[in-house]
Amino acid sequence: MTDAHRAVVRWQRATADFDAKTFERTHTIVYDGGEQVRASTAPEYGGDASAVDPEQGLVGALASCHMLTFLTIAALKRIVVDAYEDEASAETGRNADGRMMVTRVTLRPRVRFAPGHEQDASALDALHARAHGNCFIANSLRSVVSIEPR
Repeated sequence: MTDAHRAVVRWQRATADFDAKTFERTHTIVYDGGEQVRASTAPEYGGDASAVDPEQGLVGALASCHMLTFLTIAALKRIVVDAYEDEASAETGRNADGRMMVTRVTLRPRVRFAPGHEQDASALDALHARAHGNCFIANSLRSVVSIEPR
């Protein structure tokens, strides 16, 4: 099965000059369905802190994919989940070739189960491991991904 997932990225030069240190980095990402996200580089690279940077987008995509996979597995097992929140983060660093990359992503999911559906730590870890193993985004990354349930 192959599905096409599309995003249109739009940027327009806003100044007369085009200097590597000062060009405008803010742009728009438009997803299928019309959702638009204002994006930029991370502030330490001259970006707008109020916009989503690519590293945040990657963390959000991974956390979302993990959550949706977790919820699907729970539903298939008839384990009722009432709420799910993840305080995910990413670290950047250099790979063996000296190139910058996201080296580690940490997911910190907090799951609230419906009464009578609570899971012990071992069962919760197993659910997260299965979700991680089946998450499309996680399977597409070279970064280390750790899961630290809260």
